[in-house]
Amino acid sequence: MCNICTSCLGPVSVLVCLFHLLHTAFWLGNCDNYVYIDIILVYCYPKTIITKIPECPYGWEVNQLALGGVCYNGVHDSGYYQFTIPDLSPKNKSYCGTQSEFKNPIYHFYNSIISNDSSVIVKSQPVNYSFTCTYHANYLVNQAAFDQRVATVHVKNGSSGSFESQLSLNFYSNAKFSSKKEAPFVVETSEIGSDVFAGVEAKGLSNRFKVVLNNCWATPSSEYFYQIQWPLITKGCATDNSILVHENGKNSRATFQFNAFRFRNIPKLSKVWLHCETHVCDSEKFSCPVVSPSAIKQKNHMSFSKNVHCFFQPAL
Repeated sequence: MCNICTSCLGPVSVLVCLFHLLHTAFWLGNCDNYVYIDIILVYCYPKTIITKIPECPYGWEVNQLALGGVCYNGVHDSGYYQFTIPDLSPKNKSYCGTQSEFKNPIYHFYNSIISNDSSVIVKSQPVNYSFTCTYHANYLVNQAAFDQRVATVHVKNGSSGSFESQLSLNFYSNAKFSSKKEAPFVVETSEIGSDVFAGVEAKGLSNRFKVVLNNCWATPSSEYFYQIQWPLITKGCATDNSILVHENGKNSRATFQFNAFRFRNIPKLSKVWLHCETHVCDSEKFSCPVVSPSAIKQKNHMSFSKNVHCFFQPAL
């Protein structure tokens, strides 16, 4: 048995995992002329998992090998048999026996390719290639900034990581969040206090994953841990009445709005930087939406109460 556990990155820097079996050899052209080979490849994408094993492992043909023991979907690919899990959230919640579990803060998806011969006798050694792809759940999206004079906004989209490369912090023209603003954009000085519409969006992830904003804050420095901070969202909730969280944990985009502002008496630092701690929540395992007082107020026209709290338990 080959047991594989991968640390998975996104499409920009996909991790290819090479692991060794008990034997080493080369394939000589057909399944009658093979010797043992020792490499299996696993590609962990944000939405898809692809596994490749050497052709004719221990004498087995591709039509005798099954993904999860149920799906005979292997294809020939340059000296390998390739098996694909096309979506981590299929309609039946288990594509060809794919299983998943969450061990905070890691999601694990695992399956295996096994031999299954229906003939009366078996002449080849049974094989079982087990593989796992792991994805982190928590990310920090930052370096969106607007000018202290009032609001020149710069956006840096994502970086390396499994889901992180799919996340971006964007700005929008209005509360419909249907039209993005190109960065940088400028708000005149007289418009301090005007609404700024922002959101963290995930593209290319399976539908089962929802974006949750845990904490968002602003600093007069690009360092997210800078000692001077202005909190906007804490534990999924708006920190005051001027901030409105529109959607959080409901879909692939979490959105909020706040008033444009400036830090006073910091002459050498001319920009305001936004930072958001983001959680990718598995909606098939947890209740992801965050219920906030501001959303309740907007929907039901109720007065805001300081005794109302957010309810957020995406991962235990």
